[in-house]
Amino acid sequence: MVASILLPSTAFAPATLRLSQNFHDTLGVKKPVVTVPVRRPARKEFIRVHADPALQLDTAILNLKEQREIYLAALANEITPMVLVTVVNRQKMGSLWPIRLPGADGRLDAWNTSALQAAEMAQAHWVRAMANMSLGAYDVFEATGDIPEPEWPELSFEERLRIGFKGHFIDSLDHCVVQRLGGHA
Repeated sequence: MVASILLPSTAFAPATLRLSQNFHDTLGVKKPVVTVPVRRPARKEFIRVHADPALQLDTAILNLKEQREIYLAALANEITPMVLVTVVNRQKMGSLWPIRLPGADGRLDAWNTSALQAAEMAQAHWVRAMANMSLGAYDVFEATGDIPEPEWPELSFEERLRIGFKGHFIDSLDHCVVQRLGGHA
């Protein structure tokens, strides 16, 4: 004979089974950052840019648009000068936003001028940058609602770079991408 166990009638009540939004905190787990996107913010995404200059980097980027690959380059060959700014969106997802800097001639197109202005505004306000093809630049929108200050992921800038450019760092002329661009691979 099998003994039956009687459960209280509230055992399967949805209110008692519902997880709270911070259930990870109650389980004693931590979510490590394993991905740092290196990309332009999405057109509908409100973002903030970290104002600390230590979380920005003027550097050389190799952008292979056809392959949709972006490389951090420690070489001065086939590169584009860019600034990488630390960004966080309303969903607390951190990323690095590469924005083109003026070239040797000091000129910069309207797209990148407006992107740099949006990044500067985003240091103090939640903003959204949306491409305006007829203008040939970004329209920048500032949020007018009462949005709390951003929560920045606890990650050093060096860690952000290492994670964001994992497998995409060119440090020598022998790198396979440099060889491919030179027609050697």
